[in-house]
Amino acid sequence: MQADEDNGILFLVSTPIGNLEDISLRALRILKEADLIAAEDTRRTGRLLKHYEIDNTQTSYHDHNKQRKTPSLVSRLKEGERVAVVTDAGTPGVSDPAYYLVRAAINAGIPVSPVPGPSAVIAALVSAGLPTDSFIFDGFLPVKKKRRKKLRSLSRERRTIVLYESPHRLLRTLGDIREFLGDRECCICREITKKFEEFLRGNISELQNKLAGRTIKGEIVLVIKGAAEKNVQEKKGTPDSPEN
Repeated sequence: MQADEDNGILFLVSTPIGNLEDISLRALRILKEADLIAAEDTRRTGRLLKHYEIDNTQTSYHDHNKQRKTPSLVSRLKEGERVAVVTDAGTPGVSDPAYYLVRAAINAGIPVSPVPGPSAVIAALVSAGLPTDSFIFDGFLPVKKKRRKKLRSLSRERRTIVLYESPHRLLRTLGDIREFLGDRECCICREITKKFEEFLRGNISELQNKLAGRTIKGEIVLVIKGAAEKNVQEKKGTPDSPEN
């Protein structure tokens, strides 16, 4: 974005999801030149800044303080400061609180500029070996409430499905997906770009067998093949049962 140097601007700076080399020259410059870095985890961002010898001021900005911190950040932006927002890892605004600040900045007439870079969603999608021409990203599945309803709706989805999941819930989630979506082709993408990067591919039943008895660790993205047209037609008109 081309902007007047005297205007405040909100930068959404993408940072590595694992390998510290996966950062752009522009991202490093913005992190160095910004008046303030709003970080979801200042300790994690601090390690990145130290690695690249960047000495700049950070403030925490996460789900638990976003409502309290947003007005002060918007105020600083209105005064002409440039604020760089970073998430734990990857692109800010994807399943994280940066969206809240972006909306507030837009409503205040403040320019918002993305600094593109790593994204676990895209990295997993292009590595899975499933169709990439059309896909849906649905974040984390509900843990309890509305989980069954969400899975029923995804069972009719023809596009490739991308989900986040935590390691301790992975086996349960695979079982739920198999129950509601069938024994679909799937790729478990674990620790993308990190030392123990792993891609497990196969039908869900095969993946369950591979993971049986194994301790699962690390960041996980699931990529699931969309429904065949025949299956979508069969499910149409089937009413959802009451939510459990």
